[in-house]
Amino acid sequence: MKINRENIDHVNATIRVVIEKSDYEKNVADKLREYRHQVALPGFRPGKVPAGIIQKRFGKAILAEEVNQLLTQNLTNYLRDEKINLIGDPLPNAELQPSIDFDKDSDFEFVFDIAVSPEINLNLDDSQTIDYYKIKIDDQMVGENIEQIRSQFGKNVDGTEVTKDAYIRADFAELDAEGNELEEGIRAENVLLSMDHITDEESQNNLVGKTIGDSVVMNPVTATGNRHEVGHMLNISHEAAETLESNFLCTIKSVQVFEKAEVNEELYKQLFGEETEVTTEEQFVEKLKENISASLANNSKQRFEVDARKTLVNSVPMELPEEFLKRWLKETNKELTDDKIEEDFDDFREDLKWQLIKNSIINQNEIRVSEEETMDMAKSVALSQYQQYGIYNVADEHLESFAHRILEKEEDRERIVRRIFEIKVFDLVREKVNISEKEVTADEFKALYE
Repeated sequence: MKINRENIDHVNATIRVVIEKSDYEKNVADKLREYRHQVALPGFRPGKVPAGIIQKRFGKAILAEEVNQLLTQNLTNYLRDEKINLIGDPLPNAELQPSIDFDKDSDFEFVFDIAVSPEINLNLDDSQTIDYYKIKIDDQMVGENIEQIRSQFGKNVDGTEVTKDAYIRADFAELDAEGNELEEGIRAENVLLSMDHITDEESQNNLVGKTIGDSVVMNPVTATGNRHEVGHMLNISHEAAETLESNFLCTIKSVQVFEKAEVNEELYKQLFGEETEVTTEEQFVEKLKENISASLANNSKQRFEVDARKTLVNSVPMELPEEFLKRWLKETNKELTDDKIEEDFDDFREDLKWQLIKNSIINQNEIRVSEEETMDMAKSVALSQYQQYGIYNVADEHLESFAHRILEKEEDRERIVRRIFEIKVFDLVREKVNISEKEVTADEFKALYE
């Protein structure tokens, strides 16, 4: 077998693989003998089919399979042994590829184009300056956080007067054209109705301010604008709801209004756990400031990552095999059109540059990720998912169990490992370059993304 590499430029090359008869002859002969012993053909006893017939029926397919296996195996080994850092995968070169005839040829030549990763010349030192934004914590931020928590732990309580965000239970009785109750009309008792589902302003205004026992005339279809929902409210068929035009007498039986949680020890325990040391409003505010500070620190890190990536990508000159990459994108994503590839190529190129720079930093600094670090990150992911549902105090055994389930999925494990590598890269960048710290308000920070 012969494998030769011909460099076109710094990032493009062709590889020629020649598979000779001596490379495959023995394996093909052995497989033909196996077929002869195993195959059953009409007119012949098992194992007694003449070799010539086996060759004629199966020889070409066996030869093609063996040659393709040798090609894949040896090309992979060559790229690994020569330590060629590829971008994408080898692509067949249609112009240079000789025709292949498994019936007549004894030697087979295959020609591939490859894209080679460019050399990355990156100096991480204080000649590079990157901004790092710190967000101020102000009273408005704390106040908004407290109100969010009060709403999160609030509940519906019995009320006496209908408000715009109340829930009511009411009896409905269908009326005739003169406003009298229809004896055989539609009736529904104790219907639960959310005021925010009343989309008609006049209907809503008629209800707001009413108390238990009051009645209003309303058209439920007009009030809600949803015949499907009216069908469920009045317990009638969808067909009946589709033709319903009547007004109804709506008599309020009960009212529930939303009441935000009080800021007290009960709330502190709900938020921070039964064993919390927070017992006063002052301690509560300080604890919130700690949590807000941690959250804002994450926002600052995320912004630093955006700015660091942009700075490094712009500072490293890099030649890329763009025409090859466009071919490779189309080959590996058949649904992509040429226009779509051109439209998205600038973003793809920037992502690829960053990936190459990141890999260079990882290799040059021998950055590694341990199993313990992977588990810690998975537990952090698990905790954040609990916190989305307002659960802040989670036992470690529950986090560990959840983390194990996350890591059982190979795709999730790979995503977590990639993220740890990226965090370590940005930590190293922050350590090596010159950091220009800037304190900004929350509004100023948001404006950075506009």
